[in-house]
Amino acid sequence: MNQHLIEISRNVADDAHAILIMDQAGWHMSNNLLVPGNITILPLPPKSPELNPVENIWQFMRDNWLSNRVC
Repeated sequence: MNQHLIEISRNVADDAHAILIMDQAGWHMSNNLLVPGNITILPLPPKSPELNPVENIWQFMRDNWLSNRVC
């Protein structure tokens, strides 16, 4: 995650500031994160999948491809 933050930081314009909206996955909220000065992390509230669009993808995958099918 630190490498990812560094890469984002490099691509933020010199006169800009990035705000990253993240769910509260352990690797997103780790105390070991080194957040660059031009980035602010804005965590989503806990248990709020409706605010995280990627959750729709996970639900679709569970419903269509990841179900426990008996063969």
